[in-house]
Order: sequence, then C-alpha cells, then structure tokens
Amino acid sequence: MATMDHQADINELRILIQKVARIIRGNRDTVLTESQILVLVHLDLHGPQSPFQLAEHERVSQPSMNRLLNILEKGGYLVRSPHPGDSRRVLLTLTDSGREVAQEERRQRSVWFSDRFAQLTPEEATALRAALPALRRLLEL
Repeated sequence: MATMDHQADINELRILIQKVARIIRGNRDTVLTESQILVLVHLDLHGPQSPFQLAEHERVSQPSMNRLLNILEKGGYLVRSPHPGDSRRVLLTLTDSGREVAQEERRQRSVWFSDRFAQLTPEEATALRAALPALRRLLEL
C-alpha cells in the first residue's frame, strides 16, 4: 500500500510529465494539431504505413484516423499509394512538405528540451539520465 508521501510523489511526477509534454507541444509554429504532427513524425521515423497501423500506433479508431489522414492528404503532407503486396490496401507516405514539417517539429522540440536540460546542475542531469530506464519501462506497461 502506498503511503501518503509516496502517493504525493506519484501525483507530482504525473503532473510534471504532463506539464513538460504540454509545454513542448505548445512551442510550435504550425497550424496542425498535435495528432496530425504525431502522425507526420511517426511516418518520418518509420516510413510508409497503412492507415490501420497508424490507428493502432496512435490508439485511435480507424474512422478517426481516416478523418485525420484525409486532412493531411488534402493539405499536401502525405500521399496514399497502393500497397505493393495487397491492392486492396494503401500505404501512406510523406510528401516533401510533410517531411519538412515533421523534421522541423522534432528540431524545435529538441532545441527547447536541450536548452532546459543545459540549465540543470550536473547532479540534476545525472538524476534525469538515471531515470531513463524506469521511464521507458513505465511507457511499456
């Protein structure tokens, strides 16, 4: 059973992680939504994907993903092409514009985080690095 101090630490950690994520998301120069950006970044990092794979990765319904993809396609950020192994399926590939947005978004987020990280003491930076395995594990659960 968690003690009050333990529960308070868990709540503070959750709030701080959410706040960092919100601040990073807020530091962007695009009109695209966070969900749209995440799809572009995922395609940039992992290559062409099917709508089903993207919906599964983002944990959204297929209809929701298709609405999002239609917007991105209409905006010129991605294209649909026939799947090479199954003509009933499609693959989504970034256009040059979509790739530029994804890469610029990652660059901006990295700059923001790097700037903040550089302001930490060596001990604080070491403590955050030491927490990486636990944070990875937390995300895998």
